[in-house]
Amino acid sequence: MRFGVRLTPGAGADRIDRVGGGTLLVRVAARPVDGAANAALIRLLAAELGIAPGRISIVRGPRARVKTMEVSGLDAAALRSRWPDLDV
Repeated sequence: MRFGVRLTPGAGADRIDRVGGGTLLVRVAARPVDGAANAALIRLLAAELGIAPGRISIVRGPRARVKTMEVSGLDAAALRSRWPDLDV
């Protein structure tokens, strides 16, 4: 399954704010240096979904704030049960 994320690096803490416009709005404390913010994003999503970080990848926008994420092994219903307004 694929879905969009708008990432804000350098925040006070790692957290998922909400779904806005079908996209998951996420903040991470890590700065966008050497992929640290992307790694923090993947760890946060994995923890929220209860899956291994290796099952999550960034398929579009690794250097942009707006990214397309891919999660293997979950269906749309599982993602929508966690975030009902998410476009998947």
